[in-house]
Amino acid sequence: MSTVSPYGRVRARLEEAWRRRALSLKALSFALVGVVNTAVDYCIFLLVRAALSHSAVALAGFSALADRCHCGAATTLLLIVSNMISWSVAISGSYVMNSSITFAAESGRKLNWRHYITFIVSGIVGLIANTAALVFVAQVLLLPVWLAKAAAILASFVVNFSMSHFIVFRVRNGPRT
Repeated sequence: MSTVSPYGRVRARLEEAWRRRALSLKALSFALVGVVNTAVDYCIFLLVRAALSHSAVALAGFSALADRCHCGAATTLLLIVSNMISWSVAISGSYVMNSSITFAAESGRKLNWRHYITFIVSGIVGLIANTAALVFVAQVLLLPVWLAKAAAILASFVVNFSMSHFIVFRVRNGPRT
C-alpha cells in the first residue's frame, strides 16, 4: 500500500475541484483573465492615446466637438475616446477567454452574440459599481485614493464575476443557443 504525500493529496483535490469547476476556482480563473485584460486595456489605451494625440485630424475633431458640446477640453475627450476603445478591446478579449476557460462548461466553449452583448452589459454594470465604490470610499469615507481604487476594483470584480456566473454563463436547461 503506497501512501500519498500531502502534496499529492492537495494536487488531487485541486484537480478534482477543477474538473467540478468549483466556484472559488472559477473566481480565480476569472481574476487571472481579468489581470490579462487589464494589461491589454492599459497597453491599448496608451497606444490609442499616443496615436490620437499625434494626429492633427483627431485633435482638430476633438477640439471642434469640445467647442460644440461645451463638454470640456479636447484632451478630456481624447482620454474618454482612448479609454472607450481600450475597454472595448479588453472586454471582447475577456469574453472570449472566459467563454473558453473560466466558463467553458457552461458555454460549451462556443461564442454567442447574445451572451457577448449580455457580457458587455454586465461589464458596464461592473464599471458603474467600480465608479460608485471609488467615489464613496474617496469622497464619503475620506480614505486615500489608492485605497479607494483598490476597493473599487474589488467591488467591480464581485459584480462582474457574479453577473458572469449567474447571468451570462449560467447553466441553461435545454439546447445551447
